[in-house]
Amino acid sequence: MDQNNSYEKIEQSARTRRRIRLGVTYVLLSLWALVVLFPFYWMILTSVKTYSAYNSEYVPKLYTTAPTLQNYVDAFTAVPLAKYFMNTLIFTVITTGLMLAVIVLAAFAFSRLNFRGKNLLFTLFLSLMMIPNELVIITNFVTITNWGLRNTFLGLILPSVTSIFYIYLLKENFEQIPDELYKAAKIDGTSDLKYLWKVMIPICRPTIITIIILKVIECWNSYVWPRLITDDAAYFLVSNGIQEIRENGFGRENIPAMMAAVVVISIPLIILFLIFHKKIMAGVSRGGTKG
Repeated sequence: MDQNNSYEKIEQSARTRRRIRLGVTYVLLSLWALVVLFPFYWMILTSVKTYSAYNSEYVPKLYTTAPTLQNYVDAFTAVPLAKYFMNTLIFTVITTGLMLAVIVLAAFAFSRLNFRGKNLLFTLFLSLMMIPNELVIITNFVTITNWGLRNTFLGLILPSVTSIFYIYLLKENFEQIPDELYKAAKIDGTSDLKYLWKVMIPICRPTIITIIILKVIECWNSYVWPRLITDDAAYFLVSNGIQEIRENGFGRENIPAMMAAVVVISIPLIILFLIFHKKIMAGVSRGGTKG
């Protein structure tokens, strides 16, 4: 009987420790969620405050008693934000599509094809990641300008159609697919492109989807390159539009109108993440093989 009581006390003590650890974990996660989500709350809150109410707050308030949607109307009427939105969509879709074709073919070549100097060439590719982005931007600006592609969609798109990091990431996933599959496919007379399309891409779909989403976010948030290579409003992106609202549309102090534009611009990315967040987690956590 004493032994049974002892076991029960040990088990009860273990359950209590588990509950405490679980409670502490949930508290810490809740605090972290508040820290992460607070900027989004502040952005939305500011976007529904009136200009006068926002500027009269000596101490920022965490609520508003008179919300308004006028800032959203102003964001689309003071500057052609809808046109900039469409320009960004075109830029994002074309850039992501071209980049996907480039990195898939490059990753396949480095992971499956045998050619002289492959390892040396891939090492040189990886070494390019050590070059600061500022130097790359300067080189790209000079090249695009010399080609006469300033203030064109082609000039916006070309510098972003490849990524050494994404090639490396996809190559590592491709290499986890057993060589026996490739050899069996070649014996059956399957071409390299058909093997890539029918076998490798379906197996590595989570990683490819993750790369697509990351590239879409990168293109959607592009700021430095569009500001540098375009000064024609016909080719402005949403990042240019926000800056135009800040500088020309309302002056430098109308933060609520800027926040309204940011909210509208952020909605597509939030929806994209909510739809594909499981794919993103799978692409980051899993390898290239199934089963």
